[in-house]
Amino acid sequence: MVSQRTQVTTTYEAERVIQPIYTGGDAALDRDGQILATCLGEEALLTNLSTGELLARIEGDGEVLTTLSITPSASHLIACSRSLSMKIYTLQHSEDGTGSINPVLSRTLKPHTTPVIAAAVDITGTLLATGGADGVIKIWDVRGGYVTHTFRGHAGVISALHFFEASSPDLESKGRPHKKRSRSNIQRDEAMVNGYDSTAAFRLASGSEDGKIRIWDLAKRKSVATLDSHVSVVRGLDYEPGANLLISASRDKTAIIWDARTWKSRKVVPVLEGLEAVAFLEEGKFFYTGGETGRLRIWNVDSGGEITKEQEAGDEGDAIVHILRNASQGFLLSVHADQSLILHATANLPDIASSHVPIKPLPILRRISGTHDDIIDLAYVTTDRSLLALATNSEGIRLVSLANSNDNDSSAASASYFGADVALLQGHEDIIICLSVNWSGCWLATGAKDNTARLWQIDHASKSYQSYATFTGHAESIGAICLPSNPPPTSSSEHSNPLKHAPPFLITGSQDRTIKRWNIPKPSSSSLKSPTTTSASARALYTRKAHDKDINAIAISPTSTLFASASQDRTVKIWSTEEGEVQGILRGHRRGVWSVAFAPKHTAPISGENGSASSSRGLVLTGSGDKTVKIWSLNDYSCIRTLEGHTNSVLKVLWLPLSSSPDTSTAFTSTKRQPQIASAGGDGLVKIWDASTGEVVTTLDNHTDRIWALTVNPDTKTLVSGGGDSVVTFWKDTSSETAARTSAAVTQRVEQDQELQNCIHRGNYREAITLALALNHPARLLSLLQGVVDTNPPETGSTSGLKAVDEVLASLSDEQLLNFLSRVRDWNTNARTSPVAQRVLNVVVKANSAERLAELGKRKGGREVVEALRVYTERHYRRLEELWGESWVVEFLLGEMDQLELGRDVVVNLNGESEANVVQR
Repeated sequence: MVSQRTQVTTTYEAERVIQPIYTGGDAALDRDGQILATCLGEEALLTNLSTGELLARIEGDGEVLTTLSITPSASHLIACSRSLSMKIYTLQHSEDGTGSINPVLSRTLKPHTTPVIAAAVDITGTLLATGGADGVIKIWDVRGGYVTHTFRGHAGVISALHFFEASSPDLESKGRPHKKRSRSNIQRDEAMVNGYDSTAAFRLASGSEDGKIRIWDLAKRKSVATLDSHVSVVRGLDYEPGANLLISASRDKTAIIWDARTWKSRKVVPVLEGLEAVAFLEEGKFFYTGGETGRLRIWNVDSGGEITKEQEAGDEGDAIVHILRNASQGFLLSVHADQSLILHATANLPDIASSHVPIKPLPILRRISGTHDDIIDLAYVTTDRSLLALATNSEGIRLVSLANSNDNDSSAASASYFGADVALLQGHEDIIICLSVNWSGCWLATGAKDNTARLWQIDHASKSYQSYATFTGHAESIGAICLPSNPPPTSSSEHSNPLKHAPPFLITGSQDRTIKRWNIPKPSSSSLKSPTTTSASARALYTRKAHDKDINAIAISPTSTLFASASQDRTVKIWSTEEGEVQGILRGHRRGVWSVAFAPKHTAPISGENGSASSSRGLVLTGSGDKTVKIWSLNDYSCIRTLEGHTNSVLKVLWLPLSSSPDTSTAFTSTKRQPQIASAGGDGLVKIWDASTGEVVTTLDNHTDRIWALTVNPDTKTLVSGGGDSVVTFWKDTSSETAARTSAAVTQRVEQDQELQNCIHRGNYREAITLALALNHPARLLSLLQGVVDTNPPETGSTSGLKAVDEVLASLSDEQLLNFLSRVRDWNTNARTSPVAQRVLNVVVKANSAERLAELGKRKGGREVVEALRVYTERHYRRLEELWGESWVVEFLLGEMDQLELGRDVVVNLNGESEANVVQR
């Protein structure tokens, strides 16, 4: 029987990850509006816009991507980089229902002598236009990978391209083909004959940094019009076939509507902002613009006036760099300079625009964060911990959904999938540095560089996320904030309805080296509907000069009677919550202290380095820039244990929730886990420590930059880390599963070992050899074969000693045979076990053809095994030959000794004397 007191090994696995999908550059959308292609530095990512699932990641060539294009049917992806290469990928869609895509590189081309700046795919997905910094435009056959057209005429960088089909193409304008045609032209003509693509009516509009627009006829292979009205870079082009209009947008703050019949300017619209995108809507009735102010604006084509109401201009980060259109799903996707993407609804545009009354800006369906930038802090919010609040080096708090994808809602507007942005809490005027959440998850406190703190009310059920109170009084940035975390009695109204009961107080710490305790006003019925609480009503109960340097962290004890402040002055001070008086000072760190945490209630006593330490008043955990974690006793404020292991500053520490009682329903019963702590550092690692022994029990590695934020779900024990690499990792505690697997593996191992002994005892060599190979028991396999080789007398006709063993070795599969030969190789290197190895190797060589053995040598590791067998076998044969040669010397000596014996007998016979007499004389 296996002991039921199995030692539980602490293990964590990266269960889910929220990672960047867009860090700037180009973006593209397929025809159905489901697959979003984005640039992530040198990599290209394909994401399901409805579920947020990563479909494919395409590695780059070391240079940043400049353009990204996806064909309407999502059959090909074309990526151009600064390395002057263009790669065409065939997108193979999986049929297993997972929706994943396998990108297969079909061609790598060098399109231009300078980087490609603009690219466009035609509506059929068969033609690709690329424009380089050298002013040259090339048109490519996507399937064939060859150039069909080369256009020259622009004097500067190509900044915009757009394919369109003329309404009334002049089919006779193609003319006769030239007598001398290049190979690419011949291939193009053949393609036209095959009927999959006709260029007779195809046109290409191109814009350049010189402000000129050229219209290229693909059939005539030349420019048919030059539009010269813009005075700056042309950034947007679109064509409406029904109205026969072309629209262009430029950074000269104007949009121009052109008549495609005469190529004359019909209307110049002063937009009064540098434009980056423009396109028609509703069959040419309207058009939209987007540019440097970050506003998506709708305009009437006939009047040239804006139909959306005046919008407040955004800052530099709000600037629109791309707008992707999808008519089938009824949305516009705007891409902004701060790497965020916003879906705007256009479904009701015809109804609201027909009233000739200014309309509100297009409704926002949802926001997508291309990257979360540096994640400074994070926390679970809502009562069921279904949202995650992120402080992302910005003025707003992002609330991210942790729910699984809703399979019933497959629209791109859905925001129910894991990692989707739910809301953006805006109110601070500078970067948010810290945050804290109370026991219920309904109240979130934030501190920022604008010297203020805010309290937010999180009502996820009604989609209400409002600022409840503002706390003003610090002279510098607020770097530490904390709400009490002890829950009220379960029978109280505060516990049953936490939204109507704000936390009693809030403690903040600032770079002005002071701490403040704030009384939080109770919410009234009117304030719950429209909170208008001002800083005057949220007054500070007391202010204390706390430290000599910046305050980095504040923690409140489980009973809320004490709180701790950690500072860059290398100390941690323990304060009474009510009076604000210092109770003790923790000294011992050699660098600034970044994080502090009180131990939970009922934490078991911890044996310190100098003996047992009582925890009657509790324990405190600290992490410092000196790369250490320390555990302190509140009895005498002494350090009882120092944990060393990080190679950089420890930026965050916390106590893991105490483990519950063992699950008696499982096949094993674990001992109660000792108190554990988690720490995150500048080395990008999360370490789990045994607080009793000070040993690292596991190290978690999934970040490439320092980890600033660390929290744990008190219900599921899921650990969450976030850092400077914009990655949020969810670590699942798999200790119980690991213990169950370990226990089952041990039990199975014992059963298999017993079965192996039974097989050997019964003489069932086939099962015995197979089990010994499967269980990796080379010693028992050697003992078995040694007994076979030593069989005396050996069975007639057997090489090994028993015919049954010969038959087993001759019937091994390729994998089993290679595994067996690797064992024979090891035995063959030892002179003591080499006779057994040579005997069984003889069996294998006789029973298998040379072709099969040669194929084994081609397998992974097979070459090394065969070579080792050959080398040591030759060494053994050389040793035997040397022994054989030396045996002749022995025979010669024996022969000479026989001659001496014969001579002595002759002497004895001649003299008639005994041998004894001869010897005496």
